[in-house]
Amino acid sequence: MKIKSAEYKLTGVRFDQFPDNNFPEFVMLGRSNVGKSSFINSLLNKKNLAYTSSKPGKTQTLNFFLINKEFYLVDVPGYGYAKVSKKMREEFGKMIENYLLNRTTLKHSFLIVDLRHQPSEDDVLMYEFLKYYQVPTTIIATKADKIGKTHILKHIKLIEKTLNIKRNDNLIIYSSETKQGKDDVLNLLEKLIY
Repeated sequence: MKIKSAEYKLTGVRFDQFPDNNFPEFVMLGRSNVGKSSFINSLLNKKNLAYTSSKPGKTQTLNFFLINKEFYLVDVPGYGYAKVSKKMREEFGKMIENYLLNRTTLKHSFLIVDLRHQPSEDDVLMYEFLKYYQVPTTIIATKADKIGKTHILKHIKLIEKTLNIKRNDNLIIYSSETKQGKDDVLNLLEKLIY
């Protein structure tokens, strides 16, 4: 798949604020500061389409990006950020859960983890939630450029074991810097859309 156009379309917290044109949607999930925005920007060849910040917890709504005028990437608030109030974390949780369980245009989820670290308890809970509700999922392990090539396999095995990755789920190794894994993600999107 070639990315011909990518634009920020809208922000919402409720279904009546979301797009209503029935285009397929692909949601990006992950803990705060895992690199979701960098992943989106590098995938779409745009520097500042998704907002990147040195402060975690910046995304507080569902942000819809229209790609090639035919599908949406949806960026949701990161989880596990301690400085957001408990009440706000609960509201984020309800908003994301409602989206994941009830959005009929949602085709696939991308769970983004940091290849350098063992997945967190929140990552495990999110993956188990997705599997329990049978939301099709691909795990994207970012920041691959920050690990020596000889250590990558060890880190992959740790992620697979910690998340207990199911056989039919993909794990794609990705780097926003070197673009490793980019073609794999674009090919997967193409397969899921057409």
